[in-house]
Amino acid sequence: MAKTVDFIFDFASPNAYFVHQVVPEIESRTNAHFNYIPCLLGGIFRATGNQAPMITYANVRGKAAYDALESKRFMARHNITRFKMNPHFPVNTLLVMRGAIVAELDGRLPSYIDAVLHHMWEEPKNMGDPETVAAVLSESGFDGPAMLARTQDDGVKTKLMANTNAAVERGAFGVPTFYVGEEMFFGKERLGQLEELLAT
Repeated sequence: MAKTVDFIFDFASPNAYFVHQVVPEIESRTNAHFNYIPCLLGGIFRATGNQAPMITYANVRGKAAYDALESKRFMARHNITRFKMNPHFPVNTLLVMRGAIVAELDGRLPSYIDAVLHHMWEEPKNMGDPETVAAVLSESGFDGPAMLARTQDDGVKTKLMANTNAAVERGAFGVPTFYVGEEMFFGKERLGQLEELLAT
């Protein structure tokens, strides 16, 4: 029987973008299915006492340079050529993550993820700005203003909060995090281990 990978996901993480580019390869090789679960990375950080790596390791000499090298290697290995660092990073993703819940309710989460990641990490824009988000969603085939209006629905807000709290309860402390049953994997560097489990 095909295995399911729960992918704790937020657009804020460039590593989530990198993983998203590799997911189709892994699904093809393993016949697994990645179930994207929209969560708020900031909420995970607050609940666990975690911080963004650029803050945690700000005073560690050589760490930022090595992280950049590791990302460069990952992109080369997987032929990821369209990535551009977002000049607005770190971006407040509350709005687009609520939008992900709206898209999920409408059965359009995969195309929504592709669109937002494109405008976050390939043609980077300030995806925390409501006017910008509405415009790029409309450009991508969605009704941007209508989706933004729905992000204010209490049910949408509650669902995103519930997803985030559930991820923390499972042990997540950052993004990207993956679960196969009770087995947890964190970070794009663990994709090899994840795929080994999926192959068993």
